[in-house]
Amino acid sequence: MYITITIKALNSQAHIRIDQQQKISQGLQTLRESGKMPPGPSPDFFRSCVRETLVSSYRTFKEEGIFDGDILVAIANGISISE
Repeated sequence: MYITITIKALNSQAHIRIDQQQKISQGLQTLRESGKMPPGPSPDFFRSCVRETLVSSYRTFKEEGIFDGDILVAIANGISISE
């Protein structure tokens, strides 16, 4: 199943439609390869704005319970790196 979400990192944000079976880090990489996100450090964690939980970028969207409309904010050293 495909979901549409927003990913925020490094003062940028982009929308992506992606298969739930993909890893979150692969979604960020897809955005970088398409030029929708600037290159930069790959975060280990994101914050789900809908569920208000910390999610691992090494797990799939489905494993982390990410669904349509969620916003994932990159986290580095416990601090949001999107703002």
